[in-house]
Amino acid sequence: MPKVALREVRRAQLIDATLLTIDQVGLANATLASVAQRASISTGIVSHYFGNKDGLLEATMRHVLRALWQATSRRRKAAKSDPRSKLHAVVAANFDVEQVNGPVMKTWLAFWSESMHKAELRRLQHINTRRLFSNLYADFSRVLPKADARRAATGLAALIDGLWLRGAFTGGPLDTKGALRLAYEYIDLYLEQRD
Repeated sequence: MPKVALREVRRAQLIDATLLTIDQVGLANATLASVAQRASISTGIVSHYFGNKDGLLEATMRHVLRALWQATSRRRKAAKSDPRSKLHAVVAANFDVEQVNGPVMKTWLAFWSESMHKAELRRLQHINTRRLFSNLYADFSRVLPKADARRAATGLAALIDGLWLRGAFTGGPLDTKGALRLAYEYIDLYLEQRD
């Protein structure tokens, strides 16, 4: 296997192992050694690819954020062109199965907490927040005045995060259907003002 391909395989193995390790023991107890053991790779290889635990968490969150961006893009492209369908697509991407499985949810929670203390993670969170707002604002602004579109986008982003957080803390599977229903009702309330 070429070196570049092996590198990507190793990185993917380690990111998967990181997600599973955080799921099982939490971020505080996740170590390079525990991730390496789970991936059946030496700790030295983990250090080689990511440097330290912060580098590993950053790479893991970049992976999760990329999956969210891809799900959003895929769903928006598949949606009808009207604002309601596009907004539904953005909401659905945030509750995509890749974003609400146990290991990813726990990693998101760890990421949010750590992003308050680590500049690079805070930057990633800022990018994610801006991307969500931008998508929501773009679609609301197609039918609402700018100030109303900003307010609607800010509210829907907060609702998505709130539903997601409440679901994460239940200890069981997130009620995706219920979360989607509430978010879609919010969208309908705003858009019905214009119908």
